[in-house]
Amino acid sequence: MGTLCGLTVTAILLFFLLFVSLSHSFYLPGVAPRDFQRGDPLPVKVNKLSSTKTQLPYDYYYLDYCKPDKIVNSAENLGEVLRGDRIENSVYTFQMRKEQSCQVACKKKLNAETAKNFKEKIDDEYRVNMILDNLPVAVLRQRRDGIQSTTYEHGFRVGFKGNYAGSKEEKYFINNHLSFRVMYHKDLETDSARIVGFEVTPNSINHEYKDWDDNNPQLATCNKDTKNLVQGNVVPQEVETDKEVVFTFDVSFKVLAHQILAYVSLPHSTPSLV
Repeated sequence: MGTLCGLTVTAILLFFLLFVSLSHSFYLPGVAPRDFQRGDPLPVKVNKLSSTKTQLPYDYYYLDYCKPDKIVNSAENLGEVLRGDRIENSVYTFQMRKEQSCQVACKKKLNAETAKNFKEKIDDEYRVNMILDNLPVAVLRQRRDGIQSTTYEHGFRVGFKGNYAGSKEEKYFINNHLSFRVMYHKDLETDSARIVGFEVTPNSINHEYKDWDDNNPQLATCNKDTKNLVQGNVVPQEVETDKEVVFTFDVSFKVLAHQILAYVSLPHSTPSLV
């Protein structure tokens, strides 16, 4: 009888530990928050492409996005695995509290297949999901229902459809310029910081340049030395066979007193135009 009771207690304890582990794993931040010093690397991870229209996820690199030299699985906890997340490394890496403007991620030339894939995912309203320190990237939106002024949407749209002025022909455009904003809480005693929010504003920009230099690309549509990144009238980046796409990004940082819980708790909402 004593042995049976002991086994029962052990089983209950193991179940409790497993439950606690799963509960923490499914809480979106996933693991304990980290402390970062100024200049520490902040690697951005990519998750699956998702759509409320099809409910069928795709790997981020199914589309012809910029790729690191080696793609590795970067899931950090059991919750991410059980949810079927496809978390991998990316070419996007920031430095804590160091702002960057007009950084070139890569240049791609679309072929018939890659252009077709982008168009299909735009048609099906797919969104790109990224993660920084276990927080998902979100797009800040203005609400129209009068209940709340702003809300968050998980991820950002692959692209959108539209037409040029004076034309009725519908075209596909890709969001190839990402303006990230990292919110953090700073410890006044140690000057270390914890990331509490991760936002992005996606844009479509048909970047222009004179001569391409892989080591130091200079874009006429983007200026690293000014906050006004886009110069002049911006033409969106069209998705079409043999079109070149330059992927760029910038990142800014903002101090906040508390973690942003609003967008973490929201379900994946229906996309609106980007």
